[in-house]
Amino acid sequence: MTSFQPETVPGQAPPADSVHPRDSRTDAPTSVSRLNDTIRGFIERWGSVWVEGEITSFNRRGGNVFGRLKDLGTESTVAFRIWSSTLARLPKDLKVGDHVVACVKADYFPRTGDFSFAISAMRHVGLGEQLERLERLRVQLRSEGLFDPVRKKKLPFLPHCIGLITGENSDAEKDVHRNAELRWPRVRFRTQHAAVQGDRCVPETIAALKILDADPDVDVIVIARGGGDPQTLLGFSDERLLRAVAAASTPVVSAIGHENDRPLLDEVADVRASTPTDAAKRVVPDVSEQRALVAQLRARLTGRLTQRVLHDIAQLEQIRSRPALRTPHTMLTSRAQELWMLSNRGRDIVDRRLESERRRASELGAGLRALSPLATLARGYAIAQLPDGAVVRDAADAPAGTTLRLTLEQGTLAARSDGAVADVVPHGTTPPPPTDPLDDEARDGGVPTDAA
Repeated sequence: MTSFQPETVPGQAPPADSVHPRDSRTDAPTSVSRLNDTIRGFIERWGSVWVEGEITSFNRRGGNVFGRLKDLGTESTVAFRIWSSTLARLPKDLKVGDHVVACVKADYFPRTGDFSFAISAMRHVGLGEQLERLERLRVQLRSEGLFDPVRKKKLPFLPHCIGLITGENSDAEKDVHRNAELRWPRVRFRTQHAAVQGDRCVPETIAALKILDADPDVDVIVIARGGGDPQTLLGFSDERLLRAVAAASTPVVSAIGHENDRPLLDEVADVRASTPTDAAKRVVPDVSEQRALVAQLRARLTGRLTQRVLHDIAQLEQIRSRPALRTPHTMLTSRAQELWMLSNRGRDIVDRRLESERRRASELGAGLRALSPLATLARGYAIAQLPDGAVVRDAADAPAGTTLRLTLEQGTLAARSDGAVADVVPHGTTPPPPTDPLDDEARDGGVPTDAA
């Protein structure tokens, strides 16, 4: 403790360093240095204290740890620090949400007036009450399917209007606006301000969500907040807010805290963005990338069309260069001579065939006439038939008195048989010549009855 030597001057106020804080008054104030030194001397008499609480912040910087410890029953918190030499002796799995017992010693820095507790020992007691409550809520919501990827809605490619829920004049609001406008300058926002921590956080955020979800112009809703310790982010793990987000018909993007901050809103929202800047990048496309993509697609389309046209032109030229298309009349001329020859040949074949068939028809006609019974009758023969129409082939079939019917070349005669006559050739006559097949047929009585 610094020793202050009073150097009073008669008739003047004593120096500030010489006045003890308990003796200070308007005309004799104490100095800041004397006040800080007095406070430090008072705090040093406390010694080490064992306290129980829950770790709500645990940040490593330069090998040391700076964090906060929260009371289990109230919202009271204290800041603590763990030097690297002490950290090496502590459990390696200390993290936010752990329920611990720590040996702390108050420390006051007179130069800056900062007050904190240095930790010399720390051990686990159990899962912190808040972490345990959040884990139970996490298990319940997962069992209900609120974390299921199939229920999450896809973001529109280019939203006409973006709904933004964030703190008023916050850095998160500026980050979302700035990065979204850099990527797509004509993007529009409808912003609803709400408290992003404390007791007002949940009801105001739910009210803003309902307003934006009911607006037909809003295509996507972003809930954004800057980083913070888990204690300040508890509102974004509230069951009422989580169920309101799950029931929203508009896609919701969660942009709470930094990369290592994971409130339950990240699990329920349709898309989780690590930061507000990341949310702006996910919600709107980059206009320069889209222009480059369009230019690339147009170049590919132009190349494909050019290649197709050139290929078709080459094929057309190849077809046109063929002799059949280059001089088509040659093909007709050569075919005309062949057609003339084939026509003459066909005509000759038809004529010869007709002549041959004509001769054959004449021969068949002559043969038919020669075989006809009429030809036999024309040579003076007759066909004798009984009254019942039977042809007389034997003289015994027509005894004397039998009525006969004689068929001649011209007409028919009725006759009566006188009986059989002896077959005697008269003396001095020439025997008849041998008969031909036609005469054989005549001897058989001529044509059959049905032919006659």
